[in-house]
This record gives sequence, C-alpha cells and structure tokens, in this order.
Amino acid sequence: MNILELCRWRYATKKMDRTQQVPREKLDLILEAARLAPSSSGLQPYEIIVVSDPELRNRIRSLAKEQSQISDCTYLLIFAAWDTYTPERIHRAFDQAVADRGGTTPQWDNYRRVLTGAYPERPQHENFQHAARQAYIGLAFAMLAAAQEQVDCTPMEGYYPALLDDMLGLGRRGLKSVALLPLGYRDASQDWLAGVVKSRRPMAQFVTELYAARKS
Repeated sequence: MNILELCRWRYATKKMDRTQQVPREKLDLILEAARLAPSSSGLQPYEIIVVSDPELRNRIRSLAKEQSQISDCTYLLIFAAWDTYTPERIHRAFDQAVADRGGTTPQWDNYRRVLTGAYPERPQHENFQHAARQAYIGLAFAMLAAAQEQVDCTPMEGYYPALLDDMLGLGRRGLKSVALLPLGYRDASQDWLAGVVKSRRPMAQFVTELYAARKS
C-alpha cells in the first residue's frame, strides 16, 4: 500500500482480538521508526515504555476508563516525555551525536552552548509541554509504521496520567506520560468502528494556501 492507502486503512481500533499476537519483529520495527523520528534539536526528549505483561496492562486499564484495547492488545506503548530540560540531558544528546558522527564542529559546539544556556532557564511546565510535543511526533511515526506492518493501534489520552506515572515510578526517572498506544489486531466482528467510512473535513476547509501578491 502507498502512504495514502495506509492512512485510509488505519483507524482508532476500538476492539482488539486478544487471540492474535503481534510478532516481536513487528514491534521492533515500529519502535525503530519512532526512534528515527525527528525532534527539536535532535534531543529526543522522551522515552517509550513497552508493557507486555497482561497483569500490568489490566492494572493500567483501570486507570484508563476501562478501555479494553489496553488489556486485549499484545503490547502497550507508553510515550513519556522529559519533565524538563537539564544541562545533563542536553549534553547527553549532543555527546551521542558527536560519537555517532565521529567528531564535532564549531557550529555544533556553539549550538550546544546556546541550548544548555537557554532551555534549563525556562519554566519547567514550558519545557515539559515542548518535550511532549516532540513525543507526539514519535507517536505519529509509530502509528504509520504500525499501519505499514498491518498492525492496529489506538492512540489514547483518555487516562489519568498522574496515577499512571505514580504506578510506574516515572517521576523518579524525570518522566511524565503523555499518550498510550496499544498495538494489536482488530476484532472486526466486535468493533463498531471497523469498516466505517473514514470521515474528514474536505481539503478546501482543511488547507489554506497563501499566494504571493501579483505585481502590476
């Protein structure tokens, strides 16, 4: 399928077939797509937590308004953003880039100084919101990769983040969850949304094009 066919194929699956298991190699591909997603300044200010244990997923389901996809999926991905930016975190990202590229440049060193001098000085809530937006880019890449692998998923914000973070001890790691993504296979016979025509606003209502004024 081409990219538009993938976008039309996928939907927010409401009922998953717990008898079908997503192969580990498909999970690894989806995670790699998210790892390769772009992020502001290449900092990757978030992590992905993979929950495969059924008992733990059941406990998480109780904090997510009993959405059955969480317990019926094969893997639950939790996208957790940094709670703030620190010099240590920024240096770690830059050091990784230097190691991967086999060296640095004056421009790259200057960029490092700019970020370590500016980001940590911003309010923590501002930094967290910025990091969370980067996590959503990774979420989008994971969803598209899942569609490519014919794996169903359901992006979720309908849960209690503070309770989940406390359950998983994310605060001790300087993380806050921002979204859940169950991965599995649709149970089309039980899913009211399966087969329903995808509804989106017409392009004319969705996109505004700005043109340069013609010179007389």
